[in-house]
Amino acid sequence: MKKLYPSLLLITIGIWSSIPLQAQKKEKPNPLKNEVIQSVDSRFEALTDLSDKIWSFEEIAFQETQSAAALSDYAESLGFKVTRGVGEIPTAFVAEYGSGSPVIGILGEFDALPGLSQNKVPYKSPLHEDAPGHGCGHNLFGVASLGAAAAIKDLIEEGKIKGTVRFYGTPAEEKFFGKLWMIRAGLFEDVDVVMDWHPAAETKAAVQKGLALVDFQVEFRGQAAHAAADPWNGRSASDALELYTTGINYYREHIKPTVRIHYHIQDAGQVVNVVPDYSRIWVRVRDSSREGLMPVYEQVMKMAEGAAIMANVDYEVNLISGIHEVLVNRTGSAALQKNLETLGSISYTEEEQEFAKKIQEATGKPQIGLVSEIEPMEETAEHSMGGSTDVGDVSYVVPTIRLSATTAPNGTPWHSWAVVAAGGMSIGHKGMAYAAKALSMTMVDLFQNPELVEAVKADFKEHLGDYVYKGMVPPGPPPIKSNLQ
Repeated sequence: MKKLYPSLLLITIGIWSSIPLQAQKKEKPNPLKNEVIQSVDSRFEALTDLSDKIWSFEEIAFQETQSAAALSDYAESLGFKVTRGVGEIPTAFVAEYGSGSPVIGILGEFDALPGLSQNKVPYKSPLHEDAPGHGCGHNLFGVASLGAAAAIKDLIEEGKIKGTVRFYGTPAEEKFFGKLWMIRAGLFEDVDVVMDWHPAAETKAAVQKGLALVDFQVEFRGQAAHAAADPWNGRSASDALELYTTGINYYREHIKPTVRIHYHIQDAGQVVNVVPDYSRIWVRVRDSSREGLMPVYEQVMKMAEGAAIMANVDYEVNLISGIHEVLVNRTGSAALQKNLETLGSISYTEEEQEFAKKIQEATGKPQIGLVSEIEPMEETAEHSMGGSTDVGDVSYVVPTIRLSATTAPNGTPWHSWAVVAAGGMSIGHKGMAYAAKALSMTMVDLFQNPELVEAVKADFKEHLGDYVYKGMVPPGPPPIKSNLQ
């Protein structure tokens, strides 16, 4: 028999003695998480069909009649109690199952964007010319969230967890921010934690704040006259509008790099031979925080008065709505991150990667295909850039945990035909199913672990501080039918 050298013996003993310690550190598999994964898989065909229907409906803000009906009817067929037309919005609804605490909510959007209709091909090809399309992937958004809620509903129904799961059908995220009116109606007052996700070109816990914004409309009213025969009798509303946009553009030099100002000229006169007596412009101001946003908003409103004085016309400023940046909850995000690491990345076929590379080629991006590796959770930047969402306002009312899941190729221009194309085929469908699994797994954690719920709430209270939330919407009902459309 050969002798072991002392060093080799120590190494051997060290290896064997470390095995029990590693086993103790490893988290035990959670059978309920396996069940929600299986639940999503069992409904994959139905969820895909529902997503494709919403993709084909192509409905914009506050007009999502078919999309809201498809989602709410499906929820009802699964046994959810559905309340439609909440928050004075015909296309908003709540679907609930269970009773008592905790109450865990999940958000679902389903509105499209104007002018982005697209076939399911990797090059620009409108399905219906000038029609809307899901250039932000919201056909996947609402369906995945409802799929996650359904998986949790199954566990409550079987008596394996206790509490209430609540799906929020939230319309008009792209234009009017429907969640603002749902918050105003008190629909989130009894919720412990809200889950949220968004289609993306990568998969990760979403821990960036995005941008706060405010939308307002300026109308100028003057005096019409013949543009050649007697222009001196006219007071041009169009002149005021041009002076206003010139002022905004000169102002850009003197604002912080985090600020964004956009505008859309909605009416600047109808014909060339009339001095126009009416003009209208939609203005949007953004910044990385509500605090930084407000001084810019106030200055740009003052500039409307200056333009009106110079053109000798009357003016009126009307608030449309405004939203907060996201109040990030890193405690909840850490719980989500663990589930992402358990699930791992989405796998794709060669055909799907080729489809993605053709989209990247068509949009002038590096042809690297789809990326869905799970990276470590990011640090939250002090000044996050990117887009804006009314989920920000929800996050100031109730603790909110957010996810991004891959539904389009890396580098894809968002709000474009490319996102519509990927969201209508298997790339989008896989991201939808993945999101439903990750969200429902994290909801299992919340239902099973009251300490986690309290920790998420404590994180929320700490970062909210003494800030008192106030929604930025004008009095009266939401603008379902107005010249804003």
